[in-house]
Amino acid sequence: MRFATRYPGPVLGFGGPVPSGVKLLLISNIALFLAYFFVVRVQALDWLQGLFDWLRLWPRAVLELIGLPQLFTYMFLHDPYGLSHILFNMLALWMFGGDLERSWGRRRFLQYYFACGAGAGLCAVAGNWMFGSLDSRTIGASGAIYGILLAFGLMFPDATVLFSLLFPIKAKYFVMIMGAIAFLGTMGSANSGVSHVAHLGGMVFGYAYLKLGFLHLDALAGLRRSLREWKQRRARRKFEVYMRKGSGKDRMVH
Repeated sequence: MRFATRYPGPVLGFGGPVPSGVKLLLISNIALFLAYFFVVRVQALDWLQGLFDWLRLWPRAVLELIGLPQLFTYMFLHDPYGLSHILFNMLALWMFGGDLERSWGRRRFLQYYFACGAGAGLCAVAGNWMFGSLDSRTIGASGAIYGILLAFGLMFPDATVLFSLLFPIKAKYFVMIMGAIAFLGTMGSANSGVSHVAHLGGMVFGYAYLKLGFLHLDALAGLRRSLREWKQRRARRKFEVYMRKGSGKDRMVH
């Protein structure tokens, strides 16, 4: 699936400078893809092959708790037998994620990205536990990317998205189409090789994060600010009381 964006306003779109968080994710994903590609294709360094195998999302290991880190590591690996998997994920991250990071800041953007990716991983584990195999392996950042697409559609609903680089469509409708494709895909073949459950899970967790306030940094910052102001008022009152007592003693002396 190919897509691009263009829209007016202060937020930079396609072709804008790449912010640091998105750049870090791009470099990490591409570097690990190249390493994974080399190890698999050359079939050398068996211990390194085993390491990459362990980084993939393995439902059985996650349910036994020893594989919990895989909820984050799996999203940095992509199919080493082709370019389309990582190409479209990184293209979407670059084109849609940059605007979100410029609006939110790097910290909140990265928290959202990893929350969507981990949530998508949990959905993949649950789907395999109920309907698939606990020994299947999942890789890819698609769950996190679908969360990015959802956030972009909610924040910039009237931005123009070129669906498949041909058909202009508003971002909010584009997100609905992508969500419908993911939903219908969950009812398709379990052996399609594509984790539609993870795609849909990334969008669901992204929506929960944004709408229900999970780890909402604005609310947390407001709470901290209120606490700091309360401490300042309390210290000011104590100081005023101290000064009044001191003034009373002075009148008795003089």
